[in-house]
Amino acid sequence: MTNLMRSELGNSLAVPEQVGQYLTFLVGDETFGVSILDIKEIIEIVNVTRVPLTPDYIHGVINLRGNVVPVIDLAARLRHKPTQISKLSCIVLVAVQVAETSQLIGMLVDEVREILEIPPANIQPAPDFGTDIRTDFIQAMARVDDAFIILLAIGRVLSLEELSQLRELVADRD
Repeated sequence: MTNLMRSELGNSLAVPEQVGQYLTFLVGDETFGVSILDIKEIIEIVNVTRVPLTPDYIHGVINLRGNVVPVIDLAARLRHKPTQISKLSCIVLVAVQVAETSQLIGMLVDEVREILEIPPANIQPAPDFGTDIRTDFIQAMARVDDAFIILLAIGRVLSLEELSQLRELVADRD
C-alpha cells in the first residue's frame, strides 16, 4: 500500500466531529444557546428574594432544595431592558467554575425554546462587531437554517470577580 493510499484510507476512517447539543432560549427578541453540558436544570419562576446593594442584573436569590442560588436577569446583564416576567419566563440553572469549585447560578430568561443539535460546520467564531452585547460573552455564532443563534460563553457572562462577589453573598445568606 502506498503512502497516498494509506493517507486516503486514514481520512475515510476518521471519526466525524461530534455534533454539539445546545439549549436555546429567548432573551428579548434574540435567540441564545448554551451547551447542554452546562445546564443543570430548568425551573419555574419561584419566590426570588431581592438582595439590597447588588447590581441591577442580579434579580435576587432563590432557595433551591435548601441551597441559596443567585439568579441573574440575563436581559439586564446583556445590556437589554430587564426581563418582563411572563407565563413563559423561567430560570435556567447552570454550573459555572469559580476557582476549584462549581457555583450554581440561575439565569432568568424570557422563554426556553428547544434543544438543537448543531454540527461544528454550522458554528462560526464570534464577530468582532455587529452585536449589541459584549463580544466576550459570545462563545460562537451558530447558523441554523437561515437564522443565527448566539452561543453564550457562560463562564464569561459573569466575570470571576463578580462570581466571587456572588459566592460571598451566598455565603453571607447561609
